[in-house]
Amino acid sequence: MPRPVVLVSDPLPDDALDLLRAACEVRRTDGGDRTRLLAAVADASVLVVRSGTRVDREVFAHAPLLKGVVRAGVGLDNVDTAAADGAGVSVANTPAANAVSVAELTVGLAVALARHIPEAAQHVRRGEWNRSAFKGGELAGRTLGVLGLGRIGRQVVRRLAAFDMTVLAHDPYVADDDCRRAGAEPVTLGELLARSDLLTVHLPRTAETEGLIGERELALAKPGLHLVNTARGGIVDEDALARALKDGRVAAAALDVFAVEPPRDSPLLGLPNVLPTPHLGAGTAEAQHRAGHEAARIALRMLESRGLLEAGGPGGTGRPAAPGRTGPERVPLAGTGARGV
Repeated sequence: MPRPVVLVSDPLPDDALDLLRAACEVRRTDGGDRTRLLAAVADASVLVVRSGTRVDREVFAHAPLLKGVVRAGVGLDNVDTAAADGAGVSVANTPAANAVSVAELTVGLAVALARHIPEAAQHVRRGEWNRSAFKGGELAGRTLGVLGLGRIGRQVVRRLAAFDMTVLAHDPYVADDDCRRAGAEPVTLGELLARSDLLTVHLPRTAETEGLIGERELALAKPGLHLVNTARGGIVDEDALARALKDGRVAAAALDVFAVEPPRDSPLLGLPNVLPTPHLGAGTAEAQHRAGHEAARIALRMLESRGLLEAGGPGGTGRPAAPGRTGPERVPLAGTGARGV
């Protein structure tokens, strides 16, 4: 049987590539170079991507042999799942791989805002030592609001509850009893905004969640709110947030994600009460390792399910996957809410 071609268009760990090479022909390309991507995908059976490759109808039109797309990471906002369905291509992601890393970054940003850590560090680098200029506040005794109670949201609840915070959560796809078992009080979106001292966002970016936190929602926010977004840009309206930060309705924001990345024209970058980071959520050795290995195993199962690998053979998993889409964690859903990540 000819070895199927797996095209990898974003960086993966070498040992994940070795897992694929045991059973497949692995080819590399630059997913950001559209011309090279379209040429390279022509004889690929599976395409493995991260966030740097846009997989749309044009890609599927140039890939007559393609059987699956694997996104090594959380979310599928860079993969047109409707176009994949139309082309008969399975789609999967690795939703659990990044959860701990993103949750830990969320906690770090929350603490950095509360204690003015970035400003204080720059202050000392300038040779200054005015300790009273950086009086912060404790998280203990404050109220945490978690928007989206999926894998990452639950990890955040576990960690920040240990800071002796009262925890609220809003996720219309999670039953109230499940929310309570996760350690959070279920509330409406309006109540979440009105009661939270710290609001963290853990939703996918979909048609439902685009602009979910805008002018009207920020007007409901508790005075002095700290907002942390490590999920996706575009969920929080950047213009509305900038206005709220300028007039004091929101005291500070830490943003790892932006509507357009890099965010060269974002109105938030020039504000002193904004802590921006360059989409670091999954940027740990551990998360990269987990995502790469899980993506490689999913790719092999996709090939097995299409009869392109022998189950249990060299590089095979021995567990053929069911034909069709291989269950991404979150895809756009009907209704007014959105599942957490």
